[in-house]
Amino acid sequence: MAQEVSGGGRAAGLGRAVVGAGVVALALGAGTGIGTAVTDALGITGFGARLLPALLCSSIAVPLVLVLRVRWDHRSLTGIGLTGPRESMAALLLGVVVTGGSAAAVLGAGTTIGWVRWGPLDLTALLAFVLTNGVIALLLEALPEEVTLRGYAWTSLCERHRAVLATLLTTALFLAIPGAASVVSAAVTAVLGGGPSPIGIAPAGEDPFSYLVLLTVFGLTLVAARTATSSASLWTCVGTHLTFLTINRVTLFGQQRGAGWSAEFTTPDAVLLIPAYLIVAALTYLTVAHLRRQRSR
Repeated sequence: MAQEVSGGGRAAGLGRAVVGAGVVALALGAGTGIGTAVTDALGITGFGARLLPALLCSSIAVPLVLVLRVRWDHRSLTGIGLTGPRESMAALLLGVVVTGGSAAAVLGAGTTIGWVRWGPLDLTALLAFVLTNGVIALLLEALPEEVTLRGYAWTSLCERHRAVLATLLTTALFLAIPGAASVVSAAVTAVLGGGPSPIGIAPAGEDPFSYLVLLTVFGLTLVAARTATSSASLWTCVGTHLTFLTINRVTLFGQQRGAGWSAEFTTPDAVLLIPAYLIVAALTYLTVAHLRRQRSR
């Protein structure tokens, strides 16, 4: 897919990638700001209060990217990884299995050596959490971020740059999204008459450096997922993204979120298990891609 072209062509590829990143930053910020204002005004709480911002985010990001690809680029949607139903389902399952299997292996090893201690399991609560969290995570994060970044931005870069550079630039844009989205959200909230909204490169309460390091590893893993199938289906990335968010929210925040299961890290070093399982997943995707290319020769 990658190819060397003129300086103007390379600049155009970078410009399209930045536009794609801008779309998801706008969607996340506006969706969160407007959704929160509406739910507060109507007194909506619980799942509904989380669902509306997520719906708004996908409703803004996905159509805009489709218009950019078809109207601006004059290219097919399959080029950004939006494959047919059967292939998409297989790719989604691949993302879930590889990421879930990698997490099970690494966290299982951490449990064996005493770094992780698990609380009691409430299977009904866990299944309910996986379902509701999955819907929100798909609409608020996995779908809009993958369509815009690993879909539109990465493809635009790969069409004009070498794959390694396209991967690094896409990941750099991924790191910029949280901060940009927080600025948009704060602006929307202010326009709608709301109170001050926090602006930052990391969620409140998280160490910015650790957060960006984890986001870098995650971004590189998602690009590796994009390369795993012969069609470069975007749905491998979506499956990876959803599974990562679900596992981390159960493992790290299960008790606070009422997930029905949670883990306790018994040593500060245990936090390294999270990027470790992402690295295992990334290496698995790269191995799958390599074996696929070997078979096609």
